Amino acid sequence: MTKYGLTALLLCGALTLAASQSIAAETLKIGVVAPVTGPAAESGRFQVNGAKLAAEEVNKAGGVLGKQLELVIEDDQTTNPGAVLAFSKLAGDSDIPAFIGSIRSTQVHAMAPDVIKTGKPMMIGGTDPKLTHMGNPWLFRFRPNDTYSARVIAEYGVNVLKRKKWAIVHSTDAFGTAGKNALADQLKALGAETVITQGYTNNSQDFTPVALAVKAAGAEILSSYVTFETDQGILAKQMRQLGVDLPWIGSTTISTTSALRLAGPALNGTWGVTDFAEKSSPASEAFSQKYMAAYNTKADVFSAWPYDAVTVLAKAINDAGSTDPEKIRAALMAISGFAGAEGTYDFDQNGDGLHGYNIVHNDNGTIVFERRIDFKD
Repeated sequence: MTKYGLTALLLCGALTLAASQSIAAETLKIGVVAPVTGPAAESGRFQVNGAKLAAEEVNKAGGVLGKQLELVIEDDQTTNPGAVLAFSKLAGDSDIPAFIGSIRSTQVHAMAPDVIKTGKPMMIGGTDPKLTHMGNPWLFRFRPNDTYSARVIAEYGVNVLKRKKWAIVHSTDAFGTAGKNALADQLKALGAETVITQGYTNNSQDFTPVALAVKAAGAEILSSYVTFETDQGILAKQMRQLGVDLPWIGSTTISTTSALRLAGPALNGTWGVTDFAEKSSPASEAFSQKYMAAYNTKADVFSAWPYDAVTVLAKAINDAGSTDPEKIRAALMAISGFAGAEGTYDFDQNGDGLHGYNIVHNDNGTIVFERRIDFKD
């Protein structure tokens, strides 16, 4: 090759690199940790779709700081080590000013130390109350925590359904354990009795011992904190097959699209305490219609919270006029009265944006909104 040919080749490479950098400079990246593979892959698809729908709307409206929003998605493989690895990959990109985290509390706990070290905001869906009360200023929750879900489950079950003797079935992970403890405390405060508590490990296949123990306990109502929709489907079928026909009020998973598909009629007649319900507000209904039009399937909490997270994060960055993490954090803390698909966001000093839940009823496979309960404290 002549020196002129080499010069031309180097010049071509330099131009290609410059063009690539120019394209990158035209976008603003947001990192997304999602379960693309593993037991939660179906819910992960809802999460990614919700985030993409929001990004598309933001970009159509002019983007963020004049740039188009770009989602950079890393697979957490539905495991804690996978979540840590996925976040580390995203955190290594200096062009990413903020992140969308996990709906799984146990995975948020796993990532939290690295989030502090990185020093950039992460939007989360995990509902363990401890997540926003452990001195991590970078976590912003886009779902109500389980202090509120426990209050709604207990108040509805005791005061509306008039049930005093309770069975609690829960995952033994961070989410399920925190929910169980909060619910037991709320029931005690209302003068109700927890006659049996049954824990199980995630991704179980046989709930026979749990179902038989509940059946023999003399409970008047069954309550549950179930992490994965696959577990929810198996648990519901085995409960009904083994003759447990109690009124059942559960945490959010009991009314998700995937759980309804997996459980079928076994969940008919149950109640759910969920942060997202299609008919709970005009914003929820509008999101549901847009999600159905885009993906030809019903939206649920797995798609609603990341939709809100991307929307609110984009607003915060625009409000801040900067991608500086501290300025984004301040702008997020200042958001108040923002109507999202999940509810109206008013961030408190801990980073909790929502403070109430919806009661829904499974009417022969159709989720029917009954009421929303919000709390001031």
